[in-house]
Amino acid sequence: MIIDRFEGDTAVIETDSGMIEADVSELPENAREGDVLVIENGQYAVDAETTEQRRRKNSDRLRRLFERG
Repeated sequence: MIIDRFEGDTAVIETDSGMIEADVSELPENAREGDVLVIENGQYAVDAETTEQRRRKNSDRLRRLFERG
């Protein structure tokens, strides 16, 4: 699950089966757009390692794209 965006007090979360919404109060305080979420003990938690890997991979893709141009 990945936080797609925030709309007021609602987080829009991308899942394998589509988009869902969650109240921002259900997320960790430090959650931000692009974070990968997991459910631990019935609560959302940020998967920091997977989030960082995903951000690095996307950054590398952008860098390679602009190097070609």
